[in-house]
Amino acid sequence: MSDNLHKSFGHTKGFFFTEKEEWEEVGPGLKRQIMGYDDKLMLVKVDFGEGAIGMMHKHYHSQVTYVVSGEFEMTIGDEVKTLKGGDSFYILPHIMHGCVCTKPGMLIDVFSPAREDFLGHDQLKLETWPKQ
Repeated sequence: MSDNLHKSFGHTKGFFFTEKEEWEEVGPGLKRQIMGYDDKLMLVKVDFGEGAIGMMHKHYHSQVTYVVSGEFEMTIGDEVKTLKGGDSFYILPHIMHGCVCTKPGMLIDVFSPAREDFLGHDQLKLETWPKQ
């Protein structure tokens, strides 16, 4: 990255086809496909079974998510909202968030910069980046 926070991860190929990409199991009823990235941006598809939990967590990455299908009880900071297909949400860096899937569905997550931990690297512990 241009700001030298971590080494470059390069970039992925130009085209992705769902049926050809591997799913990674990340928890009970929860799997993801990394659909493309470079150092500055990452697109991830996440499939949730009913009752699957996206554990409360935070990271220094900006995140915007589109709800493709299903229904989710989404917590961002102290707010809890029910979201369904067609809805979306944005999460500022360093804000606690998580969800419970109440009807099976799929989310499309976009992160900036790319989630290095999803690529097998340790997540940087940056409590003040980006500078607000």
